[in-house]
Amino acid sequence: MFIWTARLRRGKLALGAAAVLLLCGAAVVVGGFLTRGVDAASTGPASPKGIKTNEDRVAYLESYGWQVSPEPVSVEELLIPEEFDETYDQYLALQSGQGFDLTKYRGKRVKRYTYEVTNYPTGETGIQAGLLIYKNTVIGGEVLSSDLGGFIQGLAMPS
Repeated sequence: MFIWTARLRRGKLALGAAAVLLLCGAAVVVGGFLTRGVDAASTGPASPKGIKTNEDRVAYLESYGWQVSPEPVSVEELLIPEEFDETYDQYLALQSGQGFDLTKYRGKRVKRYTYEVTNYPTGETGIQAGLLIYKNTVIGGEVLSSDLGGFIQGLAMPS
């Protein structure tokens, strides 16, 4: 067995305690600077699960950087087809590119919530964002222009 003793004077003990407190304070300050300015758009999209209310849906779209109308412009109940034909290929590819797999929901009834987008980067109006919801989970979504010659894109904000 080995015993070690040390004689510490109050001055050295106080100096050591002050150094520990200084290091802890510096860690808190640095941590505050690192997290300052982090918002939903810079941390990535919110989880698609647990989307129960209108506020949840709006927050989900805002996590992609979209500003949308506070209430949906339409709410529809849709039936995902049992079999997809070639007319769905492009839409399925769009959803798949975002990490959504609609083939898991064949034959299921889902709700589609459509919101007006108020901050499309080109300044266009009439742009809408749609979310497909099944049992409080986002299973698909898109941003589109329903104008003649319009477009459809994923939920990610274009650069």
